[in-house]
Amino acid sequence: MLHDETAASPERRAAALAGLRRYQEAARPQPRPSKPAIAAAGRARLRDYGGSGRPVVFVPSLINPPRVLDLSRGNSLLRWLARQGVRPLLVDWGTPTPADRGMDVTAHVEALLLPMLRSLDRPPVLVGYCLGGTLAIAAAGAVRTAGVATIAAPWHFGGYGDATAPIAKLWSQAHATCEQLGVVPMEVLQAGFWQLDPARTVSKFERFGRLDPASPAARAFVALEDWANGGAPLPYAAGRQLFDDFFSADLSGTGRWQVQGRTVDPAALDCPSLAFVSTTDRIVPGASAPPADERRESALGHVGMVVGSRARAALWQPLADWLTRLPATR
Repeated sequence: MLHDETAASPERRAAALAGLRRYQEAARPQPRPSKPAIAAAGRARLRDYGGSGRPVVFVPSLINPPRVLDLSRGNSLLRWLARQGVRPLLVDWGTPTPADRGMDVTAHVEALLLPMLRSLDRPPVLVGYCLGGTLAIAAAGAVRTAGVATIAAPWHFGGYGDATAPIAKLWSQAHATCEQLGVVPMEVLQAGFWQLDPARTVSKFERFGRLDPASPAARAFVALEDWANGGAPLPYAAGRQLFDDFFSADLSGTGRWQVQGRTVDPAALDCPSLAFVSTTDRIVPGASAPPADERRESALGHVGMVVGSRARAALWQPLADWLTRLPATR
């Protein structure tokens, strides 16, 4: 990919490689300890970020670690919400074991998410990011829920349009090895993300190489890239269902996804719903977003809408306002 993007400019290739080396060698702060778990199901945990009031369960994607919602000091949606009178709880999916190879996306909802939600003493609000929003909608159709908000979540996978072709090609090349391993390694998934916007992938390392390593911008870049390049593998069955049933066959968008024997329909949920949608998102195009009672659009990208410099105005505060407006009796 680097060769293709910089074929006409050896200088750009050298700059990108220099930025990559600087990123690899950058100093990292000590990781913060995990928040305490108040519920568990299998390898998954529900972590408590404090605050008060009705539980608001944040469901992250199965891809990449959940810490994008608690990225760093001064840039944590969850810790900020806890100071606004909200009680955020974060789903930590844990690390799959060989015994999990048969656990598909549906099973993550049925066997891990729903038992933790049912352990709570009152109906929660669910807030799902990326694929976590897809799972949150499925859970809301199976358990009493006070509200559902999705952030850059795919539902109508047909909305990916031509972007499904490179995704299908990637899976055709990787699935046999993944089946043998029993997991889909993060490297396979990350390669797919890179191919969605290869020019940006290269240019961001060029820009990073020009930053002062001690600057706040450089530290923020390292924290975000460490998150984007990290994460546990997917169980093979989850990867197969994601690529074959969701991306290729649009299982959810065509009304054929069933959880606990019931078809999942976001338009039929018996609770208020809100969808945050990015108009510039290459990872989850706006055309793939689920239906909702309210829809808020912004031009911030897939990750920028959560942790970017304008995220507080575009997402954090509107989400907090919506949470406080929800009926107290649900």
